[in-house]
Amino acid sequence: MTTDQQRQDIKTTAAALEEWRAAERTVAVARRGRVAAEAAAAAAGEAADAAMATAAAAAATAEAARQAVTAAALAESSAQKTATAARAVIQTSRSDVADAETDVAQAEVEEAAAHQRYRDAATLAASRAEGTG
Repeated sequence: MTTDQQRQDIKTTAAALEEWRAAERTVAVARRGRVAAEAAAAAAGEAADAAMATAAAAAATAEAARQAVTAAALAESSAQKTATAARAVIQTSRSDVADAETDVAQAEVEEAAAHQRYRDAATLAASRAEGTG
């Protein structure tokens, strides 16, 4: 037969066992929570790294775009200067052509006059040779 003290100890042992099982469940839940928290912390670290890389890439892209705009502006300025120089060359060439045409016209007039003087001289010489001049 069990005594009152033994019955009390059994109840206390059962209660202690139940308390221990509850504590084990709490520890298991806490451990799973810790594992989940560690995984979340690792994912957050990776996300932060990815965000930093994205920010760096965006900054590099923005800088490349700024450089492209600068290069385009320089190219446009160069093209305008080239066009201005080409117009000057065209104008000078047209002026040179006009001067050359004037020179040709004057040379043709001089050549025609010289030819006429030669004919006149030849005619005069022929007349003198015949004794009529």
